[in-house]
Amino acid sequence: MAEIRRVVVVGGGAAGFFAAIACAEQLGANGSVTLYEATAHPLAKVRVSGGGRCNVTHACFDPRELVKRYPRGSRELLGAFHRWQPRDTVEWFAARGVETKTEADGRMFPVSDDSATIVGCLTQAAADAGVKVITSLGVRKAERVARDGAAPDFWLTFTDASNARCDRLLLATGGNKSSAGLTIAGALGHTIVPPVPSLFTFHIDDKRLEGLSGVSVEHASAAVSGTKLRESGPLLITHWGLSGPAILKLSAWGARELAERHYEFPLAINFAGAHTRETLVAELASVRSQNLRKQIATWSPLEMPQRLWERLVAGAGIGPATPWAQVGNAALAGLAANITAAEFKVVGKSLFKEEFVTCGGVRLSEVDFRTMESRVCPGLFFAGEVLDIDGITGGFNFQSAWTTGRIAGEALAG
Repeated sequence: MAEIRRVVVVGGGAAGFFAAIACAEQLGANGSVTLYEATAHPLAKVRVSGGGRCNVTHACFDPRELVKRYPRGSRELLGAFHRWQPRDTVEWFAARGVETKTEADGRMFPVSDDSATIVGCLTQAAADAGVKVITSLGVRKAERVARDGAAPDFWLTFTDASNARCDRLLLATGGNKSSAGLTIAGALGHTIVPPVPSLFTFHIDDKRLEGLSGVSVEHASAAVSGTKLRESGPLLITHWGLSGPAILKLSAWGARELAERHYEFPLAINFAGAHTRETLVAELASVRSQNLRKQIATWSPLEMPQRLWERLVAGAGIGPATPWAQVGNAALAGLAANITAAEFKVVGKSLFKEEFVTCGGVRLSEVDFRTMESRVCPGLFFAGEVLDIDGITGGFNFQSAWTTGRIAGEALAG
């Protein structure tokens, strides 16, 4: 009689659940799958994603385009996305009664606009597949133990000091510095790339932004002065500084470099993303010629909120009651510079809501992305952010979790 395979999944997030479900569905009665979550709240990040709506994935169905959204892991994920990509994710949830919708920016959400729909679907699928989910119990240590006449297996020590063994082990614990998965992987011979935050907002203390919390600009660009780091997209002014997709993308691509700068650096903002300083001078000169008697601060000729326009005019040293006719060419050039190349000093960061994403984790060259199995320790597998993979905001981090989880789950059962 064939030996029953015992699989343990460590980590009850998106990647861990998806892997456990795929493995259990394939194993059936020929094995057991147990998922351990150290906290009392599995799928916690799924619950808070997208403001509680759950940004499941992104409507990018070409793997070669999809990998361009990953500052780290793009090369390794290319083959993986040919095997499981956003279209497969959408179809998987649809087959289980969860329909999705695509928003204008490509983000995909359940039509319910409620993350509980996704959590419920994953929880039910795990139960239907026979996955045993144990919460409030983490794995503290994993050791490889030799067996007579058989492949080695893993001896696990849990946070309550109890023990268990398994034939195959999946680590899907996320990538923050306190991740038990990184500690276990390191002890089993893996190289760990030091984790640093990837998606974060910028702290800026500047009078030009005071009182503008909640003001947003649809088309803006942001650049870290003195580097090649530059991103564009919507920009949001907050009570602590700047956020929005343009800033979050910039933080992802610059994660390690900005960490090395201790999150203190000069930031250049173009509040009129389609314009350069030169084209904006020409645009403003045309506006001036047509509105000589109007006060410059009374209306914004650009696609930006009036309150921001007023602040930028004041920041250029132009009085709010000044008529356009009295704005000379030098003042016009100064205003254009203040709009297209506003310099701010970033003095720190904040995590993006509760969606903690890291750059760093298990070194990718030590993992076989055809199976997600370790090249260092046979029988050990990885999925999700425990790997040195991270994507920009927009559903890309969840997609890498679904993809690596699915591939790992099938391989665990194989």
